[in-house]
Amino acid sequence: MPNWLLPEHIADVLPSEARKIEELRRLMLDNFRLYGYELVMPPLLEYVDSLLTGAGQDTDLRTFKLVDQISGRMLGLRADMTTQVARIDAHLLNRDSVTRLCYAGSVLHTRPSGLHATREPLQIGAEIYGHAGLEADAEIQELALASLAMAGFTEVRLDLAHVGVVRSLLADDPIAARDEAALYALLRAKDTPGLDAISAHYAPATRAAFLALPGLYGDIDVLARAREVLPASPGITRALAELAALAGSALGRAQVAIDLADLRGYTYESGAMFALYVPGLPNSVANGGRYDHVGEAFGRARPATGFSLDLRELARLLPTAERKHSICAPWGNAPELREVIAGLRKAGEVVIQSLPGHDNEQDEFEYDRVLVLEDGNWILKNLG
Repeated sequence: MPNWLLPEHIADVLPSEARKIEELRRLMLDNFRLYGYELVMPPLLEYVDSLLTGAGQDTDLRTFKLVDQISGRMLGLRADMTTQVARIDAHLLNRDSVTRLCYAGSVLHTRPSGLHATREPLQIGAEIYGHAGLEADAEIQELALASLAMAGFTEVRLDLAHVGVVRSLLADDPIAARDEAALYALLRAKDTPGLDAISAHYAPATRAAFLALPGLYGDIDVLARAREVLPASPGITRALAELAALAGSALGRAQVAIDLADLRGYTYESGAMFALYVPGLPNSVANGGRYDHVGEAFGRARPATGFSLDLRELARLLPTAERKHSICAPWGNAPELREVIAGLRKAGEVVIQSLPGHDNEQDEFEYDRVLVLEDGNWILKNLG
């Protein structure tokens, strides 16, 4: 095997793609700052005990693990940065007030999330700690939608779900609670025959609710149907009200869909969840929601909600970036030439000096001017 080959689903990022990704990263982080989010940079690896605290089995399976040669303890290469940021909030910043944090960095997955997905996503996200109210969820949802709008996506679908519906049903029926993991798997698969079989001995209201959940998918009108067919317990009533509020705040900026059987993050999330979809990508491009229990797992109960997206996946959907106009300059150490070039670069111009005996080849830049010496003065001339 050639020594330059990379592992499956691992790839280099070449100039044009890298520029798209970096411009998106800067654009989004600058926008996060306008909302008051502070940038943090967690380490690429840390002890598994900390890295996987409160993260759930899915994250555990996606995490590369290795033994630390210094301590002999097991380390993990992060598969997600959310729990790391929660640890920073809980144990390093240790604030009592509301804290807004953002981040951007590579994560590693043992397996790709989709057919063409990379195992090294570039994750960017934002989190709010310290406020349990729906206002924080609404701000995070707004920020996620704004991020996609800044990237140029005008057709966005927002899928909303809430783990509170199923958890309320399980809390009211001890027999159903014993089948929690199986029920979540059947709901995710929308396996109505399987739900019918497993719920045979549940309370009639619980059984009817679980059989109804796979069909409670569609636009915002789904919430009205849910109020008719689901028990009117406090937990379910609150969950449906929160979904209605979040759906209402997104109208006009995204196509809104409700799916009460979508529970992909049930071991991790604790309230409202959302996923954002754009044309050209079958998988969600961004995911977010409330995860209050992660802070609790770190020994400091702290309400939390946030979102993240993969910049590499997002950039792949964007058109190839236009080549940037640049200036071709000769190589030389003459003070006058160096002064002119320095002045042009200070003004934001790209000036590329041609090395002796070579032409420049690049994907990112296109010469539209040339710096030439005429009558003892360095002047710019347009090309073509």
